[in-house]
Amino acid sequence: MPSFTPSAPPGSVPTVPSLNEGEAVRTFSAVIVRCADTGLLVGYVPGFPGAHSQAETLEELQVNLREVIAMLLEDGEPAMESDFVGLQQIVLPA
Repeated sequence: MPSFTPSAPPGSVPTVPSLNEGEAVRTFSAVIVRCADTGLLVGYVPGFPGAHSQAETLEELQVNLREVIAMLLEDGEPAMESDFVGLQQIVLPA
């Protein structure tokens, strides 16, 4: 899976920009898993082609995903391939 490198300098703690009161926002749901091979967190927005990234921490991953999504939105409204509905836990006897 290709990754996006954030613009934060190495060793710095990335920050999430604050929103202004009354500012219009868009919300995207991201699925996050840990890669068994690299140990990195991998996040992607279901149905949004190209909206994925990876990082060592959840904070870094959120910053990366925000940057990737903002970059993709610069090209116009995405053609969503599906809608995120939610997560469901399936319980089975042990």
